[in-house]
Amino acid sequence: MTSLSAFTLPLLDGTPQPLAAYAGKVVLVVNTASQCGHTPQYGGLEALWRAHGDEGLVVLGFPCNQFGGQEPGTAVEIAEFCEVNFGVSFPLFARLDVNGPHESPLYAWLKSGHPGDIEWNFAKFLIGRDGQVAARFAPDVQPADLAGAILQQLAA
Repeated sequence: MTSLSAFTLPLLDGTPQPLAAYAGKVVLVVNTASQCGHTPQYGGLEALWRAHGDEGLVVLGFPCNQFGGQEPGTAVEIAEFCEVNFGVSFPLFARLDVNGPHESPLYAWLKSGHPGDIEWNFAKFLIGRDGQVAARFAPDVQPADLAGAILQQLAA
């Protein structure tokens, strides 16, 4: 059975990042965009990361330009936008596709146990310490509303 640790993806700066580095952590995977109505969720995601990072939570952002062209910038522009506007310090990865013929293998795996295309930017997958998908949340679910599910996974 595949787990989150099976994947290696490039960070925004192009450096390959084995997701095995997050083994044993609770991981929140989010497809993000800088020009979306849900973009203010970056602030809530950062708040979760800061509040629960010491307990074992990791937030991973995966920019995606598949929905309304809402992530058109370069890697440098994406990083600068996130840092300046929301103080994002959690890991951001290179832009990828979450649906369709060029779908990232990571997203194919994430959706395998929670079928259906990603609906829009800021869909969220919560990965347990065992490296398996514990839950999927719709784009309109606010990060603060995930606290209970995150705390449950952190306690497991």
